[in-house]
Amino acid sequence: MTLQFIHDNNGNTTGVFIPIEEWQSLKAKYTDLQKEEAKNVVELAPWQKQLIDERLSGYYKNPSDVADFDKTIDDVEKGL
Repeated sequence: MTLQFIHDNNGNTTGVFIPIEEWQSLKAKYTDLQKEEAKNVVELAPWQKQLIDERLSGYYKNPSDVADFDKTIDDVEKGL
């Protein structure tokens, strides 16, 4: 199994990354993992999905009509 350990700035192990193929294999072998994964799925509310669809549609219609993230953050910070 190819695991990648995630460390914080102090070198402490804080997590593990498992490649998706190996995760799928583990879930097939250990069915309790499938149940645990299903419990942790968070569904968006219909209004949230609709809002995302509307915003994506607007972007796809005019992809050049977007704000630069860094400039927007700078403008917000100047207003504080």
